[in-house]
This record gives sequence, C-alpha cells and structure tokens, in this order.
Amino acid sequence: MLKVLIVDDHDVVSQGISRVLQDVTGVDVVGVVHNGEEAIIQAKLLLPDIILMDVHMPGIGGLGATKEIKRILPKIKIIALSALDDNLYPVKLLEAGASGYLTKGTNTSELLEAIEVVSKGEHYISKSVAQKMALSKFSIDGDGSPLGQLSDRELQVAQMIVDCKKSNEIAEHLNVSPKTVSTYRTRIFTKLSIESDVELIHMAVRYNVLGMG
Repeated sequence: MLKVLIVDDHDVVSQGISRVLQDVTGVDVVGVVHNGEEAIIQAKLLLPDIILMDVHMPGIGGLGATKEIKRILPKIKIIALSALDDNLYPVKLLEAGASGYLTKGTNTSELLEAIEVVSKGEHYISKSVAQKMALSKFSIDGDGSPLGQLSDRELQVAQMIVDCKKSNEIAEHLNVSPKTVSTYRTRIFTKLSIESDVELIHMAVRYNVLGMG
C-alpha cells in the first residue's frame, strides 16, 4: 500500500482529493493536514510514501515545508499542487526536492498517473506546466520575469500583496509581525525597482507568475 499524506489549507480541496484516493486500490490516505508546519510533524509521525503538497498555505507554505521534509526525510516523495501553471513555482519546488508538480485543475486520471510515476522514483510534471518549462528551458526567469530574483518568503509576501491582502492579514497568515511584512515589502520593491502595490500587480499580470493559489 502506498501511504499518502494530503496537505492543503482548503477543506473542500483536501477532502475532495481524499475521497478520490480512498477508492483507489493500493493507496492509503494516512492523514490530511492544513499547513506546512503540520505537514512536517505528520511526515515524521506517519512516514508517508507520498505527500500531496499545496503550494500556497499559511506559515512556511508548501515550498518551505517541502525543503524541510526533504532535508530530514529525503525518501518521502512530494507532489506539489497549485492553481498556477507558470514557470516560477514549479522550478522552485523541483529545486526544493519535489518529485512532481500538478495544477489543481488536473483531472483524477492525471493525479493517479502522477502518484504512480512518482512512486517509482521518477518525476511527473503537469502537461501544461511541462510545456511552459520546456519553452523556457527550465530557467526560473527564463520567461524574463524579474520576480525570479525574489526569495521564497518574499515571493509569498508578493503573492498576498497581489491578492490584495493588507499588511496585518499577511502578518497573521505567515505568523510574523506587521513590521516584518513591511520589511519584506521594502525588499520586494527594491529588488523589482517598483514603488507601489499597483506596480507589483501590473508586473505579476504581465509575467503571469502570481495569482490566487
């Protein structure tokens, strides 16, 4: 039996995936958690074969959790899930050690195919994502996106600014202080040579790398 841990902060998504996998022979859903910190704890306790990891979550997020889990439990395979099919996140997740990347719009058959492929030690990338990555030659900023120079945490903050979240909401979501959020915002603006949230949103739309996750 393949032991699968589901990590997603949206109950509808996590329960939906769980119901699908419960009907699959040879797959055992050993747990469902809702953020990266819980994922790390449960990975240690449950030792799943595969983790289905949402990218955009409170706290350290899917990217931070993937890095930490692969550091302490390198044998666990991780398939990242995101609403985005841009180049930036897939490359960052693969560099962090993920074995697969799927968009949340993927159908059941592709999800099961990804689990089967990854369980054999291979990589699986959602077809729409793979095409874009091939065109950009697997470069984080191969599409010319200046957002590729942001750190993982800065990218998380930028994501929420684009989603029109206020500083106190971002602080609560990431479990940091509003002052820390302000510091990240300043770093983002400096790196991207912009001066406002509006400019950041325009840049995100232009390069199609940030959006609701």
